[in-house]
Order: sequence, then structure tokens, then C-alpha cells
Amino acid sequence: MNQKPNRRSFLKTAALLPLGAAAGLTATHAGAQEPGKTRDGKPIKVSLNAYSFSKALTPAEPGGKPAMTLFDLLEFCAKVNFDAIDPTGYYFPGYPKVPSDSFIYEFKRRAFRLGIEISGTGVRNNFASPDKDKRAADVQLVKDWIVVAAKMGAPVIRVFAGAESPGASRDEINAWMAADLKQCVEFGKQHGVVVGVQNHGDYLRTAEQTLKMVQLVDSEWFGVIVDTGNFQVGDPYEEIARVMPHAVNFQVKTSPYGKDSPVRIDLKKLVQVVRNSSYRGYLPIETLAATDKPYDPHVEVPKFLKEVRDAIAA
Repeated sequence: MNQKPNRRSFLKTAALLPLGAAAGLTATHAGAQEPGKTRDGKPIKVSLNAYSFSKALTPAEPGGKPAMTLFDLLEFCAKVNFDAIDPTGYYFPGYPKVPSDSFIYEFKRRAFRLGIEISGTGVRNNFASPDKDKRAADVQLVKDWIVVAAKMGAPVIRVFAGAESPGASRDEINAWMAADLKQCVEFGKQHGVVVGVQNHGDYLRTAEQTLKMVQLVDSEWFGVIVDTGNFQVGDPYEEIARVMPHAVNFQVKTSPYGKDSPVRIDLKKLVQVVRNSSYRGYLPIETLAATDKPYDPHVEVPKFLKEVRDAIAA
């Protein structure tokens, strides 16, 4: 009987073939070389990280009104044709307090009407601090915003590791950080939200350090927010490739060496790393204001979005 092969039978067959043959089969049947898609034909979606508009979204004075709201940012995303938005928690009114349900649901409704998906959100925290009470407060902060993420429909929440604490060994910091993250992850599991830690160039600066934390937390509900601008030891693309099996979200930045570096990220190389991996999430982009250059996100974001889309289509 002639039957069309399903994904399970294909994978079983490919596993029995030599590497080259399996690669050829993947290319033929799973659309490995199809532009704009992953190896198995999934489209690569691009999101906007709200931090790109940080200055506009932040009130100039406490209690004041920002130049731009998250609702304005949704309109911008729709105008320039983003697939999704990553609305960082800082820009919700009243942060670090959680927003009202009415605000959350109106934001969710507006995004839906504009055809914009919600790819994730994030908070500020420091799990590297030696102060147990401060860490406990940050655990509660993450839990509170996990509830916000669940209500909003964000599948992932981003947390930081934090600034490395002098006087404590990495083994000591790893132990308390993993314990704090496990609390967050268990709570996230109960609410259907994945917790991701970002390699933010602070305590987690390398793939090895980041993977160590993944190993210590050891949960399907935990992973890595891949910050393409903060693997600054060794080859950044090799470092990114190492953490890809545990990637749950991204922050794609214009340079792999920090906001003030003149070196532009090689987007074709990055996209190939993504396509060669099992990652099927979003690619949120984040443009940053350099120290000594004028910065207008209304110009820089569409420019970088085009570069990303061109690399995806190549």
C-alpha cells in the first residue's frame, strides 16, 4: 500500500540513514532550503522588543506621562508589519506593580484586532544578590508578572540572572540562583508560562555559564532568552549555537559586541544558526541607543527589521 510518510515515520527513517543522506532527505521533504522558514517548513516570525522604544515609553518625570504608550507601540508594530510584540513589564503603568486586568485585556484585545501576536514579556530582577530578602522579593515579583503574562497570552517571561556578587563563589551563587529560579519555574508551570533567563552580560556571560544554569534548574518550563549582543567571549555565533537547544525566546541586537560597537551583526549567519536548530519561536529584535550617536527608534527599528527580513528571505 502506498502511504504518504508522516513526520514520525520520516524521523525514524532519517535516524537510520548516514548523516549526509539524512541531511539530503531533510532538505527534500522538510523544506530545509525554503527561504523564510525553518528546516521543517515553519515560518520564522519577527517580533519587536519594547525596549527599543525605552525612552519614549518611560515618563520623563515620576508620575508623568510617557511620550508613547504600549498601545501606540502596537499601532507602530502593525504599521511596519511586525508579526508580534514583546511588551516589557517596565512600560506597563505602575510597574513594578501589576497592571489592572482591564488594562491587560484591552492591550490583548487591541493586539488581536491589529493582528499582532504577543511573543513574551519580562521584568527586572537580581538573583545574584547575596541578600536573601531582596531575592525573595524578586521571586515574588516574577510570580506576579507570570500571572500577567498568562492573562495577556505571553508564552514566555524573561528574567535576569543579575550582577555578580563580590565575595561569593560561583558555586554559591549558582546554588541560590537555581533555587530561586526553580520557584519561579514551578509557578510558571502552574500558569502555563515558560521562564527564560537572559545572558545579559552580567552573571551569565558565556554559553557555558548559561548552560550550567539550565542544567541546575532542570525543567522543561525553563530555558534561555538568547541575547545576541552579550556573548562577547569567543565566537558569538558558536556561543549562540551552543545554547539553541534550550532557547525559548530571543533578543536580536544590531551588534554581537554591545550597543557601542561598530561591528554589525551577521544576520545571515544568525538566521542559519536558527534554521539549523530546533527553535520554533519568535525572533524579537531590539535596537539600542549608542552612547555618542543620535537615536530615533522610528528610523532604526524599521531599518533593522528590513535587514532581518532580508536575511530570513535569503
